[in-house]
Amino acid sequence: MEHLLGQEWEIVPAGGATGEAFIASHAEQKLFLKRNSSPFLAVLSAEGIVPKLVWTKRLENGDVISAQQWLEGRELAHREMNDQGVAQLLRKIHCSKPLLSMLERLGMRPLKPFDIIMQIDNQMDQDLANHEIMGQARAFLNENIDLIFCHENVVCHSDVNHNNWLLSDEEELYLIDWDGAMIADPAIDLGMLLYSYVPKEEWASWLAIYGEQLSDGLLLRMKWYVIAQTILSIQWYHSKQRQVERDNGIEYLISVLKL
Repeated sequence: MEHLLGQEWEIVPAGGATGEAFIASHAEQKLFLKRNSSPFLAVLSAEGIVPKLVWTKRLENGDVISAQQWLEGRELAHREMNDQGVAQLLRKIHCSKPLLSMLERLGMRPLKPFDIIMQIDNQMDQDLANHEIMGQARAFLNENIDLIFCHENVVCHSDVNHNNWLLSDEEELYLIDWDGAMIADPAIDLGMLLYSYVPKEEWASWLAIYGEQLSDGLLLRMKWYVIAQTILSIQWYHSKQRQVERDNGIEYLISVLKL
């Protein structure tokens, strides 16, 4: 990859699960490089949701390398997920027609509750399925699936964890790591964020900043998707034999079912 920039550039892995991200630096210049990122990145950059896309280049082997502006900053702390800027940026994402149009052009179709049920059924190990709490959670999904209906399909990030929110030294807020982007019910993002970071008595005020009213229908949709996502997460940890994370997921699932 050095020949793209010149021998004077130092390129080191940026970490992450895929091993496809790198940091390139030379003198005072610094870039974030990624191999085979989606064309979706250009629209995210144009919308100001991720740091600016500087260039993309195609290699002889067909790989595409993208370079983004490197910004000094930090991830948000847990307590900061309740801030006004988070609600406003998530609303901007969910209301973005260019983002939605690009994913549709890339052939993505809306994710429906039945798709998630099928994914759970296809992935669930039998010994995990026999766990009492997993059975209760799966029953909740079945009992309420016909009530989970949303007229609005938007672009969802699907992993709004606090470490995916970047606050630059210039106080600019970004949401990064879009590998799991989907077209779906906005309650997928809203539920994950509110259940994880915002006290329930503050949900209504947070949603008011976001631009939505807290209703029984939205409460049910958020709970349904949080339970479904947690089941899939538990199954993933179980398959990787990561027992501590799996057991933590089960404890979290118990708390969600009680709300």
